[in-house]
Amino acid sequence: MHRITITIDEELLAVVDALAAAKGYASRSEAIRDLLRAETARTAALAPATPCVATLSYVYDHAARDLARRLAAEHHAHHDLSIASLHVHLDHDSCLEVAALRGQAGAVRRFADAVTAGRGVRHHALHMVPARVENAVHDHGAGATKHTHIHA
Repeated sequence: MHRITITIDEELLAVVDALAAAKGYASRSEAIRDLLRAETARTAALAPATPCVATLSYVYDHAARDLARRLAAEHHAHHDLSIASLHVHLDHDSCLEVAALRGQAGAVRRFADAVTAGRGVRHHALHMVPARVENAVHDHGAGATKHTHIHA
Protein backbone atom coordinates (compact mmCIF):
# COMPACT_ATOMS: atom_id res chain seq x y z
CA MET A 1 0.00 0.00 0.00
CA HIS A 2 1.02 3.57 -0.68
CA ARG A 3 -0.09 6.61 1.26
CA ILE A 4 -1.17 9.67 -0.76
CA THR A 5 -2.52 13.08 0.20
CA ILE A 6 -5.45 14.68 -1.59
CA THR A 7 -7.04 18.09 -1.24
CA ILE A 8 -10.83 17.99 -1.01
CA ASP A 9 -13.42 20.62 -0.11
CA GLU A 10 -15.60 20.22 2.97
CA GLU A 11 -18.77 19.45 1.01
CA LEU A 12 -17.15 16.59 -0.92
CA LEU A 13 -15.49 15.29 2.25
CA ALA A 14 -18.94 15.13 3.84
CA VAL A 15 -20.07 13.02 0.88
CA VAL A 16 -17.13 10.63 1.39
CA ASP A 17 -17.89 10.39 5.10
CA ALA A 18 -21.60 9.76 4.44
CA LEU A 19 -20.75 7.06 1.89
CA ALA A 20 -18.30 5.42 4.31
CA ALA A 21 -20.93 5.41 7.08
CA ALA A 22 -23.79 4.22 4.86
CA LYS A 23 -21.83 1.33 3.38
CA GLY A 24 -20.01 0.43 6.59
CA TYR A 25 -16.47 1.11 5.38
CA ALA A 26 -13.83 1.03 8.08
CA SER A 27 -12.19 4.20 6.72
CA ARG A 28 -12.34 6.97 4.14
CA SER A 29 -9.51 5.23 2.34
CA GLU A 30 -11.56 2.08 1.82
CA ALA A 31 -14.52 4.11 0.54
CA ILE A 32 -12.31 5.93 -1.96
CA ARG A 33 -10.58 2.69 -3.04
CA ASP A 34 -14.01 1.14 -3.67
CA LEU A 35 -15.10 4.15 -5.76
CA LEU A 36 -11.92 3.88 -7.81
CA ARG A 37 -12.45 0.14 -8.34
CA ALA A 38 -16.03 0.78 -9.51
CA GLU A 39 -14.92 3.50 -11.93
CA THR A 40 -12.18 1.25 -13.31
CA ALA A 41 -14.68 -1.55 -13.92
CA ARG A 42 -17.19 0.84 -15.50
CA THR A 43 -14.67 2.30 -17.96
CA ALA A 44 -13.31 -1.15 -18.87
CA ALA A 45 -16.80 -2.38 -19.85
CA LEU A 46 -16.53 -1.18 -23.46
CA ALA A 47 -13.39 -1.87 -25.49
CA PRO A 48 -11.97 1.27 -27.16
CA ALA A 49 -12.90 0.14 -30.70
CA THR A 50 -16.51 -0.76 -29.81
CA PRO A 51 -19.06 1.47 -31.55
CA CYS A 52 -21.39 3.13 -29.08
CA VAL A 53 -23.95 5.82 -28.48
CA ALA A 54 -23.54 7.91 -25.37
CA THR A 55 -24.73 10.81 -23.31
CA LEU A 56 -22.30 13.10 -21.56
CA SER A 57 -23.83 15.43 -19.01
CA TYR A 58 -21.95 17.94 -16.91
CA VAL A 59 -22.54 20.97 -14.72
CA TYR A 60 -20.01 23.76 -14.86
CA ASP A 61 -19.37 27.27 -13.61
CA HIS A 62 -19.86 29.45 -16.67
CA ALA A 63 -17.74 32.22 -15.11
CA ALA A 64 -14.66 29.99 -14.65
CA ARG A 65 -11.81 31.54 -16.59
CA ASP A 66 -11.98 30.58 -20.29
CA LEU A 67 -13.95 27.42 -19.48
CA ALA A 68 -16.91 28.09 -21.80
CA ARG A 69 -14.51 28.85 -24.67
CA ARG A 70 -12.46 25.69 -23.96
CA LEU A 71 -15.60 23.54 -23.79
CA ALA A 72 -16.83 24.92 -27.11
CA ALA A 73 -13.40 24.30 -28.65
CA GLU A 74 -13.47 20.65 -27.48
CA HIS A 75 -16.92 20.18 -28.99
CA HIS A 76 -15.83 21.71 -32.30
CA ALA A 77 -12.63 19.62 -32.36
CA HIS A 78 -14.75 16.48 -31.99
CA HIS A 79 -17.77 17.43 -34.11
CA ASP A 80 -17.69 13.97 -35.71
CA LEU A 81 -18.82 12.44 -32.38
CA SER A 82 -21.69 14.84 -31.80
CA ILE A 83 -25.32 14.06 -32.57
CA ALA A 84 -26.91 16.89 -30.56
CA SER A 85 -26.43 18.97 -27.44
CA LEU A 86 -28.57 20.76 -24.89
CA HIS A 87 -27.47 23.77 -22.84
CA VAL A 88 -29.44 24.80 -19.73
CA HIS A 89 -28.83 27.82 -17.47
CA LEU A 90 -29.41 26.44 -13.96
CA ASP A 91 -28.77 29.63 -11.99
CA HIS A 92 -26.56 32.74 -12.13
CA ASP A 93 -23.37 30.66 -11.98
CA SER A 94 -24.09 27.16 -13.25
CA CYS A 95 -24.87 25.62 -16.62
CA LEU A 96 -25.84 22.06 -17.47
CA GLU A 97 -24.83 20.63 -20.81
CA VAL A 98 -25.94 17.29 -22.21
CA ALA A 99 -24.28 15.96 -25.34
CA ALA A 100 -25.59 13.00 -27.34
CA LEU A 101 -22.61 11.26 -28.93
CA ARG A 102 -21.80 8.36 -31.24
CA GLY A 103 -18.50 6.81 -32.24
CA GLN A 104 -15.90 4.40 -31.00
CA ALA A 105 -15.96 4.01 -27.22
CA GLY A 106 -12.32 5.07 -26.88
CA ALA A 107 -12.87 8.32 -28.79
CA VAL A 108 -16.05 9.07 -26.85
CA ARG A 109 -14.29 8.42 -23.53
CA ARG A 110 -11.29 10.61 -24.50
CA PHE A 111 -13.65 13.44 -25.48
CA ALA A 112 -15.59 13.10 -22.22
CA ASP A 113 -12.37 13.13 -20.21
CA ALA A 114 -11.11 16.24 -22.04
CA VAL A 115 -14.38 18.06 -21.37
CA THR A 116 -14.88 17.06 -17.73
CA ALA A 117 -11.29 17.43 -16.51
CA GLY A 118 -11.43 21.22 -16.83
CA ARG A 119 -11.35 23.33 -13.70
CA GLY A 120 -14.87 24.59 -13.10
CA VAL A 121 -16.64 21.40 -14.22
CA ARG A 122 -18.29 20.31 -10.98
CA HIS A 123 -20.37 17.24 -11.80
CA HIS A 124 -20.36 14.89 -14.76
CA ALA A 125 -21.60 11.55 -15.98
CA LEU A 126 -20.90 9.55 -19.11
CA HIS A 127 -23.32 6.80 -20.07
CA MET A 128 -22.24 4.61 -23.00
CA VAL A 129 -24.29 1.94 -24.75
CA PRO A 130 -22.76 -0.49 -27.26
CA ALA A 131 -24.22 0.00 -30.73
CA ARG A 132 -24.01 -1.29 -34.26
CA VAL A 133 -23.72 1.49 -36.85
CA GLU A 134 -25.01 0.82 -40.36
CA ASN A 135 -24.89 3.11 -43.40
CA ALA A 136 -28.14 2.70 -45.32
CA VAL A 137 -29.87 3.93 -48.43
CA HIS A 138 -33.66 3.96 -48.35
CA ASP A 139 -36.48 5.38 -50.38
CA HIS A 140 -38.94 6.85 -47.88
CA GLY A 141 -41.25 8.21 -50.59
CA ALA A 142 -39.18 11.28 -51.42
CA GLY A 143 -36.41 9.51 -53.31
CA ALA A 144 -33.45 7.52 -52.11
CA THR A 145 -31.59 9.02 -49.18
CA LYS A 146 -28.33 7.96 -47.61
CA HIS A 147 -28.27 8.00 -43.81
CA THR A 148 -27.00 6.18 -40.77
CA HIS A 149 -28.89 3.66 -38.64
CA ILE A 150 -27.74 3.02 -35.09
CA HIS A 151 -28.85 -0.22 -33.47
CA ALA A 152 -28.34 -0.14 -29.71
